[in-house]
Amino acid sequence: MRDTPRLGIGIGWRPEIADTVEGLAGVDWVEAVAENVCPGHLPESLLRLRERGVTVVPHGVSLGLGGADRPDPRKLADLAERAEALGSPLVTEHIAFVRAGGGRTASPVLEAGHLLPVPRTRDALRVLCENVRIAQDALPVPLAVENIAALISWPDEELSEGQFLAELVERTGVRLLIDVANLHTNHVNRGEDPARALDELPVEAIAYVHVAGGVERDGVWHDTHAHPVTRPVLDVLAELRARIAPPGVLLERDDDFPPAAELAGELTMIRDTLAGPAGPTGPTGSVGTAVPLSATPANPARPSAGGGGTGHGDDNGSGVEIGMDVNSGDAFGDGNGDGDGGAVRDRLALGQTALLSALVAGAPVPAGFDSERLGVQSRALVSKRVGVIAKVAPELPEILGDGFRPAFVSYATNRPMRAGYRRDALDFAEHLLIADEPGDPVARRRLTLWWRERAGARPPGRAARLVHAARAALTGR
Repeated sequence: MRDTPRLGIGIGWRPEIADTVEGLAGVDWVEAVAENVCPGHLPESLLRLRERGVTVVPHGVSLGLGGADRPDPRKLADLAERAEALGSPLVTEHIAFVRAGGGRTASPVLEAGHLLPVPRTRDALRVLCENVRIAQDALPVPLAVENIAALISWPDEELSEGQFLAELVERTGVRLLIDVANLHTNHVNRGEDPARALDELPVEAIAYVHVAGGVERDGVWHDTHAHPVTRPVLDVLAELRARIAPPGVLLERDDDFPPAAELAGELTMIRDTLAGPAGPTGPTGSVGTAVPLSATPANPARPSAGGGGTGHGDDNGSGVEIGMDVNSGDAFGDGNGDGDGGAVRDRLALGQTALLSALVAGAPVPAGFDSERLGVQSRALVSKRVGVIAKVAPELPEILGDGFRPAFVSYATNRPMRAGYRRDALDFAEHLLIADEPGDPVARRRLTLWWRERAGARPPGRAARLVHAARAALTGR
């Protein structure tokens, strides 16, 4: 593993706060969502920051490294292109799956529009390790992967979060992007102790750290990135700082952006937290006046994963050995997903498809999952879709007024995305027009024009309605 660059204190760059970010004092680096950056037309703000010597790191959200399929070569090429265009020292992605279905399950591809947790099993770890290796080989700079926040837990997990991350690093040499807000989220939602995770993971592999805000509602912590950073999240940062001085720490904010003074204040709180004592094997308790994490109230959806050993070569009861030697090269033998490796990916695909179908397509809750918690996650996914559609297609809420949100919620509850948010907006508009909605003729005429400009020369008529009816009969939607 090559030396990790010292990044310093940073903030997430977003177009809505580009001017604010440029004006903040003491910002050493920024992180930009990779999918929102066009290499041939870099935003002027990012170009100015680079000219000032500010490092820019692309942060991917759509690879789905934890999914059953191998990473999409086109998406990897896009991420590599962004890293080179920005002159970045590394790129980052998530330990998550974002889509499921397809050929392995003989079902339509389902898009989550969100980062969903992978099961901490040896099957999932084996798939993740190969996917990470594929990504590492395709990228011109080192890769770091991020732990995610989750509302739900998979049944029968074999490893804790720290153990899972430690084995991933051992087998692939990948760096870690540790999100302390996500560790806090999983503490509240899944009863997992952040201090234990920090004790178990290889802190020397940390490339940098995320800090973000959230909010608790009805005993569930929502990692919104739209609220101020809370004291418990800073306490987790202090726990990490007690073990190692992280190479970089970044403040994330994705919505409801506050004035520049508030962002500056949060950066100051981060600096103050990092000013505490540090050491390569620091204390496991709280730092300064922080409350011990084990004393923080939690509302777990289910108990955290048990001790599950980290040795290789375990058998899962199916007669298939799914452990892997760290130096064995290709974990799947022939590298094409056949044989044992193909069976491992197929098992993971079936599980992830069943879960995502329950979340976005109204399918039954898979055995072992908490149905109430899945309901919370499902509603959260719909709510996120509403918010993103309002951003990518702002004309829709303007045309539909107060009826936009209820209409979209009704549409999206059992209709998964099929090709990203922009396609989702067109499908929503088509759905309304086929149903002769909205009722106001002026609004319907405006919606028809909006749809026509983006989807085709003619609005959906009788033929489209027949196709829609046939599609609904075939898919049950």
